[in-house]
Amino acid sequence: MEQNVRRIVRALNECLAALPQEQLQRVSHIGISGQMHGIVFWKRDKGCKWTECGTGPTFEPEEVSHLTTWQDGRCSPTFLSSLPLPQSHISLATGFGCATVYWYLKKSPDFLKSYDAAGTIHDYVVAMLCGLKKPLMSIQNAASWGYFNSRSKSWNTDILKKSGFPIHLLPEVGDPGSIAGRTICAWHGIPKGAKVGIALGDFQCSVYSCLTERTDAVLNISTSAQLTISMPSGFQPPETPDPSSAVTYFPYFNDDYLAVAASLNGGNVLATFVDMVARWTEELGLQVQEPAIYTKIIEAALAQNDSKLSVHPTIFGERHIPEQLASVTNIAVSDLSLGHVTRALCRGIVENLCSMLPVQHLMEMGVRRILGSGSALARNEVLRQEVERIFPFPVVYGKDVDAAVGAAMVMFHRK
Repeated sequence: MEQNVRRIVRALNECLAALPQEQLQRVSHIGISGQMHGIVFWKRDKGCKWTECGTGPTFEPEEVSHLTTWQDGRCSPTFLSSLPLPQSHISLATGFGCATVYWYLKKSPDFLKSYDAAGTIHDYVVAMLCGLKKPLMSIQNAASWGYFNSRSKSWNTDILKKSGFPIHLLPEVGDPGSIAGRTICAWHGIPKGAKVGIALGDFQCSVYSCLTERTDAVLNISTSAQLTISMPSGFQPPETPDPSSAVTYFPYFNDDYLAVAASLNGGNVLATFVDMVARWTEELGLQVQEPAIYTKIIEAALAQNDSKLSVHPTIFGERHIPEQLASVTNIAVSDLSLGHVTRALCRGIVENLCSMLPVQHLMEMGVRRILGSGSALARNEVLRQEVERIFPFPVVYGKDVDAAVGAAMVMFHRK
């Protein structure tokens, strides 16, 4: 899964150009977050060029690769098992930056010779804004790449060197919330010299935007799904990962950690189901638009309070059990309507997440409330009903959970 960096930066420029100029001129700090795990390569002295646009100077990518995202599937389980064992508390997975570098090293080594810098897409933006000769990466993003020891806050350079890994591509590492540098030019009206924070993980920033109490758990169901709780102060993750564990410990802020059940199956499962229904109707010679199908299946499921069907919805696998795919059991003649199937599918998505971080564990951690967020949860009443049925805590919706807001809050609190 690759994305065009020029198009991403163009979209970023369009967003900034749409903001009020008088507000941008007052900006003193910039917080930046983005999707973790992914990797983009560039040439240090030709990473971008600064040009004039309608709202002032902006940068355009020059000698930059495509972004290989967290959804990239090129590193098979066999390929990953051939790599050296990391000294990290996080298991290596396809889509992780260091795994992608290894793939290029073994499958297409000439590709890497064209570049001398790498980072996540948001590390790239920070490096361009600040004119950094060597990219700077937060512990949050470094841990998401693999081969990073969060306890010592350092890359596994000895392990990587022995296997011929191009360690000159590894960024410098800093604490989340620290300042990476200052803008080298005015940027869409933001003054030259504005402080730019080190790039942060989108997940951590989303949590930061809403998590105010350690007794809250955050449930997010968007494309994928996550359930997270804040670990007690002073917690340290295990030295080595348990590959069969569904819970990962993400570095947060101030040396704290989040315990995260990160499922690859969320709103994307419902989207695939809708797509399947659309294809079936097309094969039957009928035409129904996908938005109309989505509305109809939710209406049908709301009319069915229960379903004996059991749907295990993991069509995209899970990082801790990639080989286990989806299944449907307990199929009875009485439960074959669209409403029954949709109800069971929504319940399956929530139950799958709950199996990764069980209710009993949440209770032991002192959780008293669930903060529900994400686009799939917002637009799907059946999903919300199943969340309330499965979790024995009050569920609060509508709290703004937004990575951009979280990144801004981090910078504001560090001022």
